[in-house]
Amino acid sequence: MIGGQRDENPAGIHLPLDPLPGHTSRGRLERVLRRGEFAVTTELNPPDSADPEDVYNRAKIFDGWVDAINAVDASGANCHMSSVGICALLTRMGYAPIMQIACRDKNRIAIQGDVLGGAAMGVANMLCLTGDGVQAGDQPGAKPVFDLDCMSLLETCRIMRDNGKFLSGRKLTTPPQLFLGAAINPFAPPIDFRPHRLGKKIAAGAQFVQSQYCFDVPMFRTYMQKVRDLGYTEQCFILVGVGPLASAKTAKWIRSNVPGIHIPDSVIKRLEGAQDQKKEGKQLCIDIINEVKEISGVSGVHVMAYRQEEYVAEIVDESGVLKGRQPWKREIRHDDQMVADRLEHILHDDITETQVDMVKTAH
Repeated sequence: MIGGQRDENPAGIHLPLDPLPGHTSRGRLERVLRRGEFAVTTELNPPDSADPEDVYNRAKIFDGWVDAINAVDASGANCHMSSVGICALLTRMGYAPIMQIACRDKNRIAIQGDVLGGAAMGVANMLCLTGDGVQAGDQPGAKPVFDLDCMSLLETCRIMRDNGKFLSGRKLTTPPQLFLGAAINPFAPPIDFRPHRLGKKIAAGAQFVQSQYCFDVPMFRTYMQKVRDLGYTEQCFILVGVGPLASAKTAKWIRSNVPGIHIPDSVIKRLEGAQDQKKEGKQLCIDIINEVKEISGVSGVHVMAYRQEEYVAEIVDESGVLKGRQPWKREIRHDDQMVADRLEHILHDDITETQVDMVKTAH
């Protein structure tokens, strides 16, 4: 928001913003970060459903609290509504999605097609992931693809955007305008290699990164010191992954069963000593945000509240990271109720008018 004006196209909330010098996309997230504002992103838990309202109801709870919403692409190798489908629904309502692309399930032909399709729908942000192996999900008999990995996927998107070409060399009529992202895990061994891996992702095309859950702030501080020494904070926006833990039991299970998530014993002891462990888990998340937001080079937080999405607004509000700024919020339009009433009539009312009568009426 500049001078009290919303980051919104006056011709329609579903339309991209006007281009700005030095920006590679026409989306809100890049604008927020380049203005030096502390960004907040989150994840939409994808439904096992074909009902669009299941997506909209989950997105509504983030209204006015986050700058972008990750549309998850079968994380954990479990099938849900597709990232592309979720993005199609979110963009038509004006939300700013981050379309995740996992290399596990599609080859380079399908992926490049999705990049163009997403950009055509108004997706400005894409997060390039290798993806969890199929053995991690509930359909381990599925055939993995992995034609690309996160690095080559970043390079693919960058080539399409900057060179206006497919990987084959064939020219694009209109290149996609994209803000490219990747994931980082400062807490997975080998620890000393992690800052250098970030550098490789930046070289491949990453402009922003979202980290794995941070529960060990001292370890993250050490990582950020090395990242700053290498000059990477000048080349890439770093958003720290945070989230509430429901209980000590949940924390122990995650630590033992979810690869790449590091939860120190001190965190589990804190939860075990709390009278209300769920409330303490939320407060722990707020405390971590308040610590990491002061670390030089941190540009925002990525709040992951799986099955606790209702806490995101409280966490963001109580942490004070927005400093009085309100991210874009969808406002109810005058024609929303009219459209809803018409849809209700079509779906549920007994319509006796024949197709012939409808044609006659139309003329």
